[in-house]
Amino acid sequence: MLRLRPFRAWRPDARLADRFTCVPYDVIDTDEARALAGDNPHSFLRVIRPEIAFGPDTDPHADAVYAEGRARLDAFMAAGVLVRDREPHTYIYRIRQGSHSQTGLFTLVSTDDYDAGRIVRHEATRPDKEDDRTRHILTQGAHAEPVLLVAPRLPGFAEALEAGTLGEPLYDLTTEDQVRHTLWVAPSDLPRRMLTQAGRLYVADGHHRCKAASRVARELGGTDPDADFRFFPAVVFPQEQLRILPYNRLLTGVTDAQWSAFLAACPVVAEGPAIPGNRGLACVYRAGRWTLHELPAPADDAADRQLDVARLQDGILAPIFGITDPRTHPRIAFVGGSRGTAELERKVDSGAADLAFSLHPTSIADLVSVSDAGLLMPPKSTWFEPKLRSGLLIADFSNR
Repeated sequence: MLRLRPFRAWRPDARLADRFTCVPYDVIDTDEARALAGDNPHSFLRVIRPEIAFGPDTDPHADAVYAEGRARLDAFMAAGVLVRDREPHTYIYRIRQGSHSQTGLFTLVSTDDYDAGRIVRHEATRPDKEDDRTRHILTQGAHAEPVLLVAPRLPGFAEALEAGTLGEPLYDLTTEDQVRHTLWVAPSDLPRRMLTQAGRLYVADGHHRCKAASRVARELGGTDPDADFRFFPAVVFPQEQLRILPYNRLLTGVTDAQWSAFLAACPVVAEGPAIPGNRGLACVYRAGRWTLHELPAPADDAADRQLDVARLQDGILAPIFGITDPRTHPRIAFVGGSRGTAELERKVDSGAADLAFSLHPTSIADLVSVSDAGLLMPPKSTWFEPKLRSGLLIADFSNR
């Protein structure tokens, strides 16, 4: 049985919430974070990206940077920018973008469940990013941002969540990207009790935060399974509501010989489309022209090798273009989410890239299949959108 529990969240004063909340830390770089925070003293980016308080030459992993994040969080609490709920709650969180809507349960989940494989990952983590988030959490004594989890199909779960949206919300924000974020205190414990019976949950977005939470629990130690630091915040959405957008590829340093080898291996199927209509296909943009190609057959029958991103990597990027490790190779870059094919065209037309691959999105069913098989997806396989909003609810374990 999964362990999920309510918590006394720190959350922004409703009058400041639209200026306080922000995008997640890992979808922007330091310069973008600095520009978004601007002259807004209440931006939560000052907690999750505290390097923006320093000059551009400052090491973002310096002790002073982590201490700045803690100081900002403490100051927000002391000044009343953040207020704490009197009683522990779970919360209902709905996100709407255009015609798409998803409603999830905002709750605490257990690092023990993560360590035992009941919260299942599908992506490898990088030690440097683990180290960074672990230091943030330990220094701040709080989990500042939630992870996004997927619940398997549970009869009645989506309906129980929807029933929790009938009252007055705590927040109802529409952000600069025209995404609407609405949060309620859950009026019933039914959604949480239903989730405890799920058996397992799947990490969609936030692998490094999950791993960092596990490391924090190990580092702080002790034998109490109910210690506050053994739980971290997550929003759990029904599997059928989540949406994955394509995660596309850009290449530089492409030679004429490599291009000829690619065309020999994957001849042009059709001219013109920028987005493949089905899995197993990829669209390529080069020299102002889109062409459609069939991807090579999977390398084997394993669930992870059936993915289009794996077929591209195994059959094209590694053998033809020499990109054996897409995590570190300098000639590959990634464009995900709503930036779409226009961004691919812009990069190639400007000379910043030589060609682009536009892929069909990985499905939620693929994510579950790979996770259930105990396998890991290739890097940059999934881009979940819309993103969670950071700063709505903060889980403190420091007894402030």
